[in-house]
Amino acid sequence: MNTPNALSLLRLCAVPLVPVVYFSSLPGANRWAALIYLAASATDILDGYIARKYNLITRLGRILDPLADKLMAFCVLVCLIVDKHLPVWAGIVVFFKEICMGLGALVVYKKISDVPPSNILGKLSTTVFFSVCFLIMVFQDIFSNTLNIAAISAALALNIAALCIYMGYLFMRRTSSPKRENRE
Repeated sequence: MNTPNALSLLRLCAVPLVPVVYFSSLPGANRWAALIYLAASATDILDGYIARKYNLITRLGRILDPLADKLMAFCVLVCLIVDKHLPVWAGIVVFFKEICMGLGALVVYKKISDVPPSNILGKLSTTVFFSVCFLIMVFQDIFSNTLNIAAISAALALNIAALCIYMGYLFMRRTSSPKRENRE
């Protein structure tokens, strides 16, 4: 296993730590959980950098990396929803968006045996989503629910736009392949 894949696996293993720490009785538990989330995000950036710089991109890494990212983000979102800092509908939107992306990627994977890369809007929406969730975790005693809802709504709007571009990419990949002719 190469270094980028090990970092993705480490990030995947850190997912259950977030709710355990967040809902613990530790003083500042929300900030400790946010620190785990920040460290996970740093490993995401680091594994991508290492993989590209040293040509260590693998099929396993192209599956592990987004899986770890999505599970971590969803876990943090669920913590914030359970703790009543975000509305349930935000989790539903993210869940259905990820289901659509996962199914689309599966279709393309079956067709071309590869996972489609993320686009720039996808990376931006992930960064904004992370920032919003991180800030809500750290400053939850200061931010109002109205501000939280406005911020998560903006992040989700970017996520939906990224989904539309991604689905357009998947559709183009699916329809641009040569069609089989019926020969009789």
